[in-house]
Amino acid sequence: MLIETRASPPFMKNGYVVACEATREAVVIDPGDEVPDLLEVVAREALRPRYILLTHAHVDHVTGVGEAKRALGVPIYLHEADLFLYQRADQIGRMFGLTVDLPPPVDAHYDGSAPLAFGRLEVRAHHTPGHCPGGVCLAVAPAGAAAHHLFVGDTLFAGSIGRTDLPGGDYPTLIRSIREVLFPFGDAARVYPGHGPETTIGEERRSNPFLV
Repeated sequence: MLIETRASPPFMKNGYVVACEATREAVVIDPGDEVPDLLEVVAREALRPRYILLTHAHVDHVTGVGEAKRALGVPIYLHEADLFLYQRADQIGRMFGLTVDLPPPVDAHYDGSAPLAFGRLEVRAHHTPGHCPGGVCLAVAPAGAAAHHLFVGDTLFAGSIGRTDLPGGDYPTLIRSIREVLFPFGDAARVYPGHGPETTIGEERRSNPFLV
């Protein structure tokens, strides 16, 4: 599995390219302001993206969706509960003093059933509300295997958790999502957050001040 991370100002939000090294099929996760760097990875590694996958629809996670869609021509996936944020990205951007293009329409919603396959890998979306209503954890693994790579958006960070003071946020719901959805993946599972360095479930279970 190839995993590349990029982040750019002003939000320093992590965007990801995840690829099957055998087949070169890939997914692009949360393309924001770093989207030119993500597309450079796709070109350099001769990858064939299958999907644009969003962990949630806060503006810093969607500013690059339009450019990614134009360049790649692949479907965009989002949890339906975050559509109200996605469809107001331009207005929300103005609240931060930013000019944000309204992203293109979502092509499909995660339905919680069959995984999305790319090459010999697959990704399953697990609903993790709390930071926002439609947050998901994207769990990536070889087809049929247990997932050990979790792309969690802003639900969980190294040493912290997502904020819950934005529209649709709820602190008890967020803690429940972490404990009931993320922790069962096991201590060895690697966590790739929307901001900051990667971590593991075990490290956060042991030392995260919000969770111990």
